[in-house]
Amino acid sequence: MDLSTAFRGKRALLVASTGGHLAQIVRWSEVLELRPDSVFATFPSEQSRSLLHGRSVVLLDYVPPRGVRQTLRAVVRLYRQTRREQFDVVLSTGAAIGLAAYVIGKVRRIPVVYIESVSRFDGPSATGRILERLPGVERYSQHASWADRPGWRLGPSLLDDFAVVPVPDPVVREEGAPRSIFVSLGTIQPFRFDSLVDAVRDQLRPGDTVTWQLGATDRDDLPGEVNRELGAEVFDRLVADSDVFVTHAGVGTLLRALELGVRPLVVPRRVERGEHVDDHQLQVVRELAERGLVLLRDPQDLRTDDLDPPDVVIRRAGGGTS
Repeated sequence: MDLSTAFRGKRALLVASTGGHLAQIVRWSEVLELRPDSVFATFPSEQSRSLLHGRSVVLLDYVPPRGVRQTLRAVVRLYRQTRREQFDVVLSTGAAIGLAAYVIGKVRRIPVVYIESVSRFDGPSATGRILERLPGVERYSQHASWADRPGWRLGPSLLDDFAVVPVPDPVVREEGAPRSIFVSLGTIQPFRFDSLVDAVRDQLRPGDTVTWQLGATDRDDLPGEVNRELGAEVFDRLVADSDVFVTHAGVGTLLRALELGVRPLVVPRRVERGEHVDDHQLQVVRELAERGLVLLRDPQDLRTDDLDPPDVVIRRAGGGTS
């Protein structure tokens, strides 16, 4: 099956968790040219409210990583909410809620397509490995390095659109000038990311202004404006207008920064610090760093000069500004 054309003009049920999975599935709905009345199933959040405004949406209770009971409840609710709808395909990018997509597709007897996250460079996620054992799933990798794994096919990649170029008209800044900084930790629960927050706070200069989007990392000791979540429009404005954008390696966040023409400063979450369930963020950010699309740092290596405005911008690989 040629994924790029197989479902053009078809109506899909699009199932994904919030964060990078949701950002990717929205992008896939556009890349695959699915019908605009396709239905999205995800969790309530500022991201989903903003990103899916004006689209058909089924909101489900949050399913944490490896949340079996919550996945079963999501199956029941999703079936009830969509049983009168007609779909040509069920499409998911994960995470655990991707298993609910599989069950719905099998019950409804329609094709089930799973596109593994672009952050999975070394092999499939836990959801992808479970789906390997289940019949009747079209599974796609975005990376040739493991697309020959039994039962998988190579599909297009969302990373191939971008190239890095020097800033066309750089602004000359005085040494030590104050900076406007936007820091985003994503919204994954229940994982905190204090190591990144502390690293940025410790490298601020007098006069720097900071906006924080902290998700589960609630803090009351930070300078600047502190937010738990931000809507898509506010997020985009802060990424585009700040001197530097500092973020975890959530793939949805990274893709959006690149689309806005911004090279972010990225500190990946690490499982050894209790910041995520595994180290897939390190996989994606290493690949992007090799392409020059991000500046990669560990918290202990962050220096104040890293928070200066980057000397490059991101453009679409085929030409034109992102």
